Amino acid sequence: MISFEDYQSPFTWRYGSPEMRRIWGEENKRLIWRRLWAAMAEAQTEWGLVTREQVEDIKKHMGEVDVALALEFEKNSHHDLIAELKVFAGQCPKGGGILHLGATSMDIKDNAEVLQIAQSLDILKLKLGSLLKVLAGKVEAYAGLPVMAFTHLQPAEPTTLGYRLAGYAQDFLEDFDALLKVRSELKGKGFKGAVGNAASYVMLYGLEGQRRFESLLSDELQLPFFETATQTYSRRQDYTVLSTLAGLAATAHKFAFDLRLLQSEMIGELAEPFGEEQVGSSAMPFKRNPIEAEKICSLARAVSAAPLTAWNNYANSLLERTLDDSANRRTLFPETFLSLDEIVMALVKIMDGLKVNKTRMQGNLEKFGPFAAVERVLLAAVKKGADRQEMHEVLRQLSMAAWQALEQGEANPLARLVSQDERVTRWVAQADLSQLFAVEAYTGIAASRAHEMAQKIRGRIQ
Repeated sequence: MISFEDYQSPFTWRYGSPEMRRIWGEENKRLIWRRLWAAMAEAQTEWGLVTREQVEDIKKHMGEVDVALALEFEKNSHHDLIAELKVFAGQCPKGGGILHLGATSMDIKDNAEVLQIAQSLDILKLKLGSLLKVLAGKVEAYAGLPVMAFTHLQPAEPTTLGYRLAGYAQDFLEDFDALLKVRSELKGKGFKGAVGNAASYVMLYGLEGQRRFESLLSDELQLPFFETATQTYSRRQDYTVLSTLAGLAATAHKFAFDLRLLQSEMIGELAEPFGEEQVGSSAMPFKRNPIEAEKICSLARAVSAAPLTAWNNYANSLLERTLDDSANRRTLFPETFLSLDEIVMALVKIMDGLKVNKTRMQGNLEKFGPFAAVERVLLAAVKKGADRQEMHEVLRQLSMAAWQALEQGEANPLARLVSQDERVTRWVAQADLSQLFAVEAYTGIAASRAHEMAQKIRGRIQ
């Protein structure tokens, strides 16, 4: 098989699964072209333009793709579809002469590419579903495990690991639904000829016959067609598809970027799997770099640019068509789908082998968690009659003193400082302060909502 990277990419792709590579490979593309030509011939028998014998001859040779020969023909014709048509027609002694009757190149290419997009979305849907199932298990397993939450990259208040993961899961579930929606709304150009008015087909079949012809092909290909078209289907559809894919890449980037931060030794609570013989650096043997998460961020960054290219292809396509979208579209969809395929596979790998450092989580809670109790103390004091503004200033002063102690390498003294300050104990009893500084209990809805999200995912992903 002649692969995609051999003929359509300026570099060798390392990413993407074999099935995704196959979809965008030269052989699959040409097989789909031949499928369309055969479907046309089958439909044309209804008008007596093609005989049964010719159709059988065409179908008999559909699978005999010879990419090397087609590329040889293309050197002279400079037209990839005409080169493939010449190969196919030459293989069909009885039916070759009627192939492509009434069609223009984009009747074949555009419909074929939408079928490739559909195949790719089907793969992504399954893999994203697998990711969500794994993620739901992690959400449930860690629903009640307390961790420090961070705002402005500063320790804030406790949450739970399950709830944090549930946030990513919620976004991935929205991406899953968006993939289903864009997949269900995909449409091909149909068979409407050189400028989209189907004049050649009306000449062959009549006005109602053209409608019948398209209906037969739509049923055969299981692909709805746009009601109107130019030489191509509306490139607005490309923008919609690629924006959906970029949305998934954004969610993946958000998760991977957060993981990179949490894997840093300054926090050290989570880590992606690291093999026993894995090498982190050629110069620094001790390194454990988050290469999977970094790969996700790198590929997602590239995917984020795809909608802009699609926007320009649509907005700058003048009148019935200009060709300035053609060259970039040869790599735009393959590279975007291959990138996302790799991203989702990397996410599954990370989530399957996610390392959770509970010791470091507990250490961070002990170090920073007491600060979270300040809000609870403030609320309790005001309920007893304290002035909210005055109590806020007292607790701010005590918190700043605790920060100074931490900077000197001491344990967080905030609970002790608060319990010894009469401005606070006047309103809140010592026994109540002990309970208020039990920060593990100050996680609100986190555990219950995490369980609910896991159940929601399992209900949606069959």
